[in-house]
Amino acid sequence: MFAKCCGTTTLGVDGQIIDVEVDVASGLPAFDMVGLPDTMVKEAKERVRTAVKNSGIKIMPQKVTVNLAPAGIRKDSPGLDLPIAVGLLAAYGVLPQTSIENYLFSGELSLEGQLRAVPGILPMAIKARERGFKAFFVASDNVNEALLVDGLTVYSVSTLKELVDFLNHKVQWEPAVHTDEVEESQEEMLEDFADVQGQFVAKRAFEIAAAGGHNILLVGSPGAGKTMLARRLNSILPEMTMKEALEVTKIYSVSGLLKKNSGLITRRPFRSPHHTTSSVAMIGGGSIPHPGEVSLSHNGVLFLDELPEFSKQTLEALRQPLEDGVVSIARVNASLTFPSRILLCCSMNPCPCGYYNDPEKQCDCSLQEIKRYNRKISGPLLDRIDIHIRVPRVSYKELTTTEQAESSVTIRKRVVAARERQLKRLEKYGIVCNAQMTGSILKKTCIVTKEAQKILRTAFIEKKLSARSYDRLKKVAQTIADLDGSDEITGVHIAEAIQLRNDIGINWE
Repeated sequence: MFAKCCGTTTLGVDGQIIDVEVDVASGLPAFDMVGLPDTMVKEAKERVRTAVKNSGIKIMPQKVTVNLAPAGIRKDSPGLDLPIAVGLLAAYGVLPQTSIENYLFSGELSLEGQLRAVPGILPMAIKARERGFKAFFVASDNVNEALLVDGLTVYSVSTLKELVDFLNHKVQWEPAVHTDEVEESQEEMLEDFADVQGQFVAKRAFEIAAAGGHNILLVGSPGAGKTMLARRLNSILPEMTMKEALEVTKIYSVSGLLKKNSGLITRRPFRSPHHTTSSVAMIGGGSIPHPGEVSLSHNGVLFLDELPEFSKQTLEALRQPLEDGVVSIARVNASLTFPSRILLCCSMNPCPCGYYNDPEKQCDCSLQEIKRYNRKISGPLLDRIDIHIRVPRVSYKELTTTEQAESSVTIRKRVVAARERQLKRLEKYGIVCNAQMTGSILKKTCIVTKEAQKILRTAFIEKKLSARSYDRLKKVAQTIADLDGSDEITGVHIAEAIQLRNDIGINWE
């Protein structure tokens, strides 16, 4: 007897509907699975067979063939356990075919027939709504995630036996609703710029970076406060829109990083991978590509501490996502694109010992060692970082002052106001901040005064800037103008943008 039901998996950060076709025929007992199942899915036959038995459902040993269509896509989700079990029971006649039509199933089965949560439920639920399924059956721990999608009926399943009774109309269920025990998807941000004494130039640079979404590089001696400043960047970024929050939650759902009973991620991500991180872990990959640190930082901050300590291959892999806002990964089994619109924040020492150009401590490094250390950061990568600033030591007077520093809340208000100006100007182009502007959009939207253009021309010639550096200077200047509430880029705005790109006091040649 033949039966068919629908399951789902993920492909990149999107859901993928899988048709589970099951045929039960007479012959020697066997359980064959075709349709490019991964090892995880191949093992489903043992989980399904044992779960059915331990649920008190008796079926005769026969020749079973399961096809997962479309056959050209490799399947690697344990969530296919449940649709395989449902299809098998329908093929044996335990469930009527009509009772499973237009329903979508996802869940991992334990050997005793209980349902476990699986990653990627949010993009699966979005795909279920797009395809018009009547209902989506998921494990209890996945319910709140599935309910993030409006207009989709979701049922909570605890055991296979309960689901069989429901589909046979022996019991009645009510659709699931949000529980009151939704956990916070991210911890409360405790860092505040009010705790940072001094560092006025660095704070100003962070305000500009947050307002325009600009990448920033901090250079300074050990203990100057680079990491402390970077960890406070999230506290002045504007809140995510609903669209941005859904994008981030989808990525974390596919990666299996959402907590139990987690809802929508509303805080911008802040990722700080160790410098031993490989290029695959940074960018994403695997036989079936999965998101890396760059995509996990989408719509948030990627902080790379001790930048020169990262491998050259890992750093060079960042060039495409910084430029395009996406990561394209090609493998034999699939070619996928992951979103990676990030604010890159990097920190580094100016030399191996850390005290080059330090006014108080003597540097022990030779000129050759300093050049070799700084050349670990390639010119093309450095060119994609809009703001380069030096973080000096904090003086004893600044450290012990009782005067209250400006809080993140105050800074954030100015950042939000600047972002609102940008959104009003750029919304028709489908972007939200100055850093996302292309060269053509820059020419159409930015008004540069004659005085500012003269300063920009001088800087371009004297500093031998690239076309990319020229555009990025204008973008930073536009953000400074937005913070000032100006409709034009003046000479003052250009001068500050130039200073913020050349404030590190290092010869990169």
